[in-house]
Amino acid sequence: MPDVTNLAMGPGTLYTAPFGGTEPADTAVGSVPTAPWVDAGGTLGGMRALFTNTYTALRIDQTPMDVGSRLTNMEFLLNTTLAEVTLENLAAALNNSAGVQVGSGFKSWEPVSDNSATQPTYKAILFDGWGPNQFRRRIISRRVLSIAAIELPYTADGQAVYAVSFKAHWVSASVKPYKLVDQTA
Repeated sequence: MPDVTNLAMGPGTLYTAPFGGTEPADTAVGSVPTAPWVDAGGTLGGMRALFTNTYTALRIDQTPMDVGSRLTNMEFLLNTTLAEVTLENLAAALNNSAGVQVGSGFKSWEPVSDNSATQPTYKAILFDGWGPNQFRRRIISRRVLSIAAIELPYTADGQAVYAVSFKAHWVSASVKPYKLVDQTA
């Protein structure tokens, strides 16, 4: 019989931090992360985590079937829609978080457009949502870039939003690119 306590539903919160920022302890699942983590604000339509492993077949002439496979590519994406269309969220969605300038009565943003733009600024993202047994689940991706084409629609009957897709990248042999932590008590 299914265990209904393993079902999960509900909203979550997305946070960003500079790549290499201190991660909250696993024991802190369910609590608001502290600096350097910054709440990205409201989202619309939830958050989707996509895990894709690509396996390449090993073949020999003597068998009609693949004799094995090897993992040749891993991809992890966090997709969401940022409902708060701030300049800070636009800059984060375009991998240029440091570009927002604040003045007296205004804020402005301009993209990096010199040759340094080819050297992207990675960030870390943390998503806090619901997991089994009505406890919290945390997904941390340690080194990401936003890879979606960012569109800012202004229509008479629709909300302006930023649809984003954060792609995880390799960190090091000893630091995994992402992790999931479930609260258990």
